[in-house]
Amino acid sequence: MKAFGSEIVNAGSIIIRQRGTKWEAGENVGTGRDWTLFALKDGRVKFDKNGRRVNVVAEAAAKN
Repeated sequence: MKAFGSEIVNAGSIIIRQRGTKWEAGENVGTGRDWTLFALKDGRVKFDKNGRRVNVVAEAAAKN
């Protein structure tokens, strides 16, 4: 785990390094060749409570 829930990330930042698909890419999240999940846009990391999906929620004030 490189970034935790509610943490601000920039586009291209690695969120999770994994082997296999324990976590799935959600909104504004991409998957690398080695199943690494990374942010496609600037925003906050949000994990779904029901599933194993990771999202990045874009915010206007995400850049500090």
